[in-house]
Amino acid sequence: QVQLMESGGGSVQAGGSLRLSCAASVYPYSRYCMGWFRQPPGKERERVATVYGGGGGEYLADSVKGRFTISQDNARKTLYLQMDTLKPEDSAMYYCAAGYAALGVACYNPRTYISWGQGTQVTVSS
Repeated sequence: QVQLMESGGGSVQAGGSLRLSCAASVYPYSRYCMGWFRQPPGKERERVATVYGGGGGEYLADSVKGRFTISQDNARKTLYLQMDTLKPEDSAMYYCAAGYAALGVACYNPRTYISWGQGTQVTVSS
């Protein structure tokens, strides 16, 4: 059973930074698409960033390019999202998600992600 545990959310002022972490109980990590999604209050969930455990499959939403960085530590089975120059519109519940995939190209398909963490709240004040 896949378990995903997010941490690192919080409240910051605009222009600040946060780093989210997601500890994943998946095996083998290299065969999983890992991603960050977010859902602002009253809005639909949106894909923020993805990466393939085996390398490749990287995606960043246009709204976060140049500000957010997705990375991973395969040995620790941990996914990260470094968020810099945060804006109030980045405020949302952030979810870690995972899905098994034989090839990294599957990571570009949002339907690949079938396991979800509980989420961690990010609040950016102006």
